[in-house]
Amino acid sequence: MTGRFLLPLCLAVGLAMAAPFPLAASAAAQEPIYPPTSAPPPPIVQTVQPAAPGQAPAPSREEKEEKASALPEAVRQMMLEALESGNSADIATIARYAIRANPDATEEIQAMVNQRRALAEEERRKEIRQAGVFDLWDGKIELGGFRSTGSTSEFGISTSMAATRKGLKWTHALVANADYRQANGETSVERILASYSPTYNFDPRNFAYALIQYERDPIVGFNYRYTGSLGIGYTLISNDRVKLSTTVGPSLREIAYTDDGRETKFGARSSLNFRWAFAPTLSLQQTASAYAESDTASVTALTALDARIVSKLSARLSYNMRYESGSKLTDRAFDTTSKMTLIYDF
Repeated sequence: MTGRFLLPLCLAVGLAMAAPFPLAASAAAQEPIYPPTSAPPPPIVQTVQPAAPGQAPAPSREEKEEKASALPEAVRQMMLEALESGNSADIATIARYAIRANPDATEEIQAMVNQRRALAEEERRKEIRQAGVFDLWDGKIELGGFRSTGSTSEFGISTSMAATRKGLKWTHALVANADYRQANGETSVERILASYSPTYNFDPRNFAYALIQYERDPIVGFNYRYTGSLGIGYTLISNDRVKLSTTVGPSLREIAYTDDGRETKFGARSSLNFRWAFAPTLSLQQTASAYAESDTASVTALTALDARIVSKLSARLSYNMRYESGSKLTDRAFDTTSKMTLIYDF
């Protein structure tokens, strides 16, 4: 009896012990399985690099935008309009006051001015390269005269023209003037001068020049005088207000005197050119040239004060001094002329 109940009891116990294992395996099969050497990827978190000790943190985007807009929009528009006009005096004035009112925007204002200058210089160079022979000439026409009647009858006229063409390296200058005066039917002044002078600029200060000149002054003692000269020059001062330059070189002059005598002489020539714009509408200029030869000397000097009336019209008060010495020239070696004339710029 004991053996009859022992076998069913053993079978029941074995089934009870075996039942949990399939259930555990089924539950385990529903979970994700990772290899022993790997793990789920961690979430990505952005971090900010801490600033080094003693070092300021990098500016944020908002701070950069605030710094970039240090110049107020109204001032920016005013600067852009001045730069667009191309007037150097207006640009300098507005930029100076804009920097004074907005010192934090000094670099930005200066960058705007520098950019405009570079663009203007590039446009100028392009225009010069494409210009023809008769293009880019700037000049002045000067005219003055007087008429008096009564115990003495006098009539006088003075006119001159000057034109300049500036290139990248070459500068061409043309000058012509004439003075005529008659008193009581007799001519007291009859003077004509015409000249052409090309200049080659080695750099902003050093240059070489050439000169071809024609003169007529029978009152002084010659029907004509041709002058040729070559030399070097140096610019001592050059800025928006003051310009000062000087030249020196040998000269050759052929003179035909009123008594039919004629001679050719070698000598030396020097010149001085000074201009000072001490006010927006006022300028003072001094030009002088001197020739020295074996037995003669010639000096001319012009001092002029110009006052601008309108954009292209000016009034000039000038004092002209001439000195001529020589055995065949007139005894009146020293001559001065004061004039008031009008000048038209073209």
